[in-house]
Amino acid sequence: MKRFGLIGKTLKHSFSRAYFADKFKKEGISDSRYDLFELSDISEFPALIDAHKTEFKGLNVTIPYKKEVMQFMDALDPIAERIGAVNVVKVLSNGKLKGYNSDYYGFRLSLESWLSNHNLKALILGTGGASNSVRTTLEDLNIPFKYVSRNVLADGFTYAQIKANPAIITEHQLIINTTPLGTYPDIDQKADLPYEQLTNEHFLYDLVYNPELTAFLAAGKQVGAKIKNGSDMLVLQAEKSWEIWGE
Repeated sequence: MKRFGLIGKTLKHSFSRAYFADKFKKEGISDSRYDLFELSDISEFPALIDAHKTEFKGLNVTIPYKKEVMQFMDALDPIAERIGAVNVVKVLSNGKLKGYNSDYYGFRLSLESWLSNHNLKALILGTGGASNSVRTTLEDLNIPFKYVSRNVLADGFTYAQIKANPAIITEHQLIINTTPLGTYPDIDQKADLPYEQLTNEHFLYDLVYNPELTAFLAAGKQVGAKIKNGSDMLVLQAEKSWEIWGE
């Protein structure tokens, strides 16, 4: 039996197990299973690998371990190295571990297929781990961007600076939320922005996928902006994981 799985700290709301169980059933893949492995600390990772090394073919990694797991990799894919985070681990035929980042591919493919215009400037809301794959994608697509954070940044804006100068929103037509704001059950939360500056020329992308229509996206929809949540990215990154494991 080929074993795959997800490691993280709290996995009760995991998308991955249900997704892969459904995939295996639909595609008649009877020799594989996908399990959840909650680790209270990343130091438990080597023991998990050792216990299942002959069965494991690959693992996904979720918060808070995407950076911490890198120390245990024998090799890194160049994209994962640039991003500074690993969310896919492949167990190679010699037992060594190679780290990849499928979030990059999921976000890039979903963004490219959605944007009708690449000649725009972007704002990335948040500077946490999820923002790194977004940053790398925008770099590769030659889309200029600035970060937005509560704290002062050398190359970006604070939310207070944008509220004081709402024209920043007008000048940046692609706005990507990489924060957890608006995630169920706190569905009324959204970034503190001058939403009255949004127009039907704006593109709002929210990495949050639960709920389907976040408060952030609803503010864009109200004025006819193009909106997209993170559900496509989630499916695309899962399929990229499967592709990586099968290479």
